[in-house]
Amino acid sequence: MIQHGNDRITRSACLSVLSRAPAAEVKRFADALVPALEPIQVLTNRIGLVMLPMSEPVKGTLFYLGELLIAEARVRVGGVEGYAACLGRDLEQALALALIDAANAAGLAQNEIAEFLKAQAARLQEADEQLLRWVEATRVEMETFEWLMPK
Repeated sequence: MIQHGNDRITRSACLSVLSRAPAAEVKRFADALVPALEPIQVLTNRIGLVMLPMSEPVKGTLFYLGELLIAEARVRVGGVEGYAACLGRDLEQALALALIDAANAAGLAQNEIAEFLKAQAARLQEADEQLLRWVEATRVEMETFEWLMPK
């Protein structure tokens, strides 16, 4: 849950919401923040591959399931670095996430970031609840079929 008072929102809380938020909304929000963040130094903005580690369930042996294509960005704002990586090749999304991360870490635009994150968290929670309702609607009670089983 996003909590904001006099303290900054933790990077973990911020990025856990932003990583699931719609890319178009994140980009629009980051674009609106840019004037308050300047000067911005883009250190990295690239596409790359990362290995997806998995743990074998019985012995716990680590192995790599395959490679994932990611877009990643690292920026510096006000002497503070922000970083983000996202699945796929959307460099603009990665850059937007990194800008918001840097702004949050630097303590810039805290009220705007908090309001955006609260709104996105509420939308994501509603989407999760809707998905759970859809899944629950497909639940089959096996006891119902007991009369069909031969004795």
